[in-house]
Amino acid sequence: MSEIFDERRKGLENEYFRRKDREALDKMREQMAEEARAKGQEARQCPLGHGALTEVRHDEIAIDRCGTCGGVWLDAGELEQLTGVEGGGWFSRLRKGRSNE
Repeated sequence: MSEIFDERRKGLENEYFRRKDREALDKMREQMAEEARAKGQEARQCPLGHGALTEVRHDEIAIDRCGTCGGVWLDAGELEQLTGVEGGGWFSRLRKGRSNE
């Protein structure tokens, strides 16, 4: 019977620490956003909520990349710019490589 209570207590402790970690992360993200606003720049956040986005240049086009999850996010018109690069761009090369398989 004591095993059940030990497991329950351990589960409650784990949940408590997960909640505290989440609160600390949210607080740090809010502080980072406040600092960015104070500097006059708005920190863009990952749409999945993982972290801040950083701007990366690819074929002279600015792409937003999440430093945490590695997700790549395109603004309106950027996919068309990437695929419309002279010589077909990287997307056309990717598509050609897939069609040969």
